[in-house]
Amino acid sequence: MAKILFAEDDLDLAGRIEAWLKHEHHSVETVYDGLKAMENLEYFKYELVILDWGLPNITGIEICKKYRAGGGTTPILMLTGRDAVTEKETGLDSGADDYLTKPFDIRELSARIRALLRRPSAFTGQTLKAKAIELDTSTHKVSNKGEDVQLAPKEFALLEFLMKHANKVVSADQLLEHIWSSDSDATSETIYTYIKTLRKKLSPGSSKDSPIRTVHGLGYTIDA
Repeated sequence: MAKILFAEDDLDLAGRIEAWLKHEHHSVETVYDGLKAMENLEYFKYELVILDWGLPNITGIEICKKYRAGGGTTPILMLTGRDAVTEKETGLDSGADDYLTKPFDIRELSARIRALLRRPSAFTGQTLKAKAIELDTSTHKVSNKGEDVQLAPKEFALLEFLMKHANKVVSADQLLEHIWSSDSDATSETIYTYIKTLRKKLSPGSSKDSPIRTVHGLGYTIDA
């Protein structure tokens, strides 16, 4: 699961790709012009950006240049109907990490996204572990001491983020930025409620057995 900013002015294509990305368990924020994309990049954090080359107001190329010039490091996938080699060079030289020519197979888009989101070698394979808890990022399955644990999508995303940052304290603001959309009305109280539910599901006998700990005044951490 990743938080993705998707900028595309073709409403029909945008709707189909957004639906597919959500089917793939990603959190997607879709915008339809370059100004809104630039604004979102300025104020919110994403794990991946998908930009159409020909956005109105500010093109995808200009967004790439400005974002990289400002120190932005989030991976960018450029979508365009232009397939000339020189235009691909322009897209990549502007700061894009990958380039996909329209029309494309939706499965190729998924493959490109997986490649850009691939985690450092510290995360071997697709399975994250914390004590007796195992989380499979590819099948979206969670188990504790070998028993399956059923989690809602946001619960899974929250646990995945904590496990990818195991032994580090993560603030409520960080969780809100990476898991909830920028227009969400979620608050730190929302995080508290989800953490409480997660503890009950992961350790139904006693929340004291849960690897998720509250670090008062700072946030939450999960013991690896």
